[in-house]
Amino acid sequence: MSTELTIGFLPLVDACLPILAKEHGFAEDEGVSISLVKDMSWATVLDRLLYGHSDAAHLIAPLAIATTLGRGRPAQALSVPFVLGLNGNAVTLRPEIARRVRPEGQIGDPAKVGAALKEIAAERKAAGRPLNFGVVHRYSSHNYMLRYWLAGCGIRPDVDVDVTTVPPPFCADALKQGEVDGICVGEPWNSVAVEQGVGEIVLSTAQIWRRGVEKVLALREQVLDEKCEAVQRLIRALCRAGAHFVDPANWDLNSAILARGEYLDGSAELIRRAISDRMLISRGGTTIHYPDFMFQYREAANFPWVSQAEWLYTQMVRWDNIPFDPEDARKAARVFRPDVYRSALLGTGEPLPGASSKVEGSLEASMVVGTQQGAMQMESNRFFDGNVFDPSDMKGYLSRLP
Repeated sequence: MSTELTIGFLPLVDACLPILAKEHGFAEDEGVSISLVKDMSWATVLDRLLYGHSDAAHLIAPLAIATTLGRGRPAQALSVPFVLGLNGNAVTLRPEIARRVRPEGQIGDPAKVGAALKEIAAERKAAGRPLNFGVVHRYSSHNYMLRYWLAGCGIRPDVDVDVTTVPPPFCADALKQGEVDGICVGEPWNSVAVEQGVGEIVLSTAQIWRRGVEKVLALREQVLDEKCEAVQRLIRALCRAGAHFVDPANWDLNSAILARGEYLDGSAELIRRAISDRMLISRGGTTIHYPDFMFQYREAANFPWVSQAEWLYTQMVRWDNIPFDPEDARKAARVFRPDVYRSALLGTGEPLPGASSKVEGSLEASMVVGTQQGAMQMESNRFFDGNVFDPSDMKGYLSRLP
């Protein structure tokens, strides 16, 4: 008998795995019936999850931690047994700004783009009109990646520039109306801004942190405990969807599915660009190829590394200007559940890392890593500034950040 699981999502390309698990019958093969509910903001996705209107959610990773720690609302423990993908976001600026900070027809080097942007930020601040960046939520990887990059280039968020919240489907509109000068958002919304001529892409967030954690599958901890066996079957279905998603032979089919009205309700062409790591950075230009723009499935990309959750906690401490709390750090680490992921995939052909945590940003080249099951080679996971995050020394890491 099939178990029904309701999953909330936003219309973004990285909602692909639950959608494709349903559409291709992978979930049905595992005895899971997926019911998908589309929302327009992360706040409503979270509300639906917390009030029991959904069993699970396609969610921005930091929000799962913030909710568990009671940041901005009463604490409710969430669990993340599966990462829905890495990166897949971009920084898009109004055309007149973009053309001043990056080479024509190319995405720029993060340090060089940041140096040029620092001059513009100083000009605008002196004129009483600070640059304003739109991010999709206060507790989003978009917010943390943007701030990490700006601060690393000597631009102080909330001092030299403003950062505000804009739901993903309205980011291009915010640029068009002049409410923001730049956005950090997932696809297809950067490409929508480019097609409308209201923005140009200057960076991929994969350039800021090469293997940055992005969306996750989140559940209330109680629901995961009650439905753990069904969730493990869902994880197996999502892995099959991931393998299908990265196969170039399936890009046209999957783009068409995701473009449908009940899902992204958008252009299959723009979606296919994101899937194939291609970006049109300015209207009328040519597409460029940036490998691993949206990283999925390979290198155990869906594994919930505890060190990823701990890095996100350090950014919460940094940008909320709160003291480091070892107990909160422990709670944040507990949100990511590699134990559930392992239980789901033990005995399958999927590689399972031998560790649950790693030093983030430490790899400059590919390296074979130890596994519990299968074989795995990891590629570069560097931060653009060369910093390394060792989860065993979170306080020391925080002390070294600008």
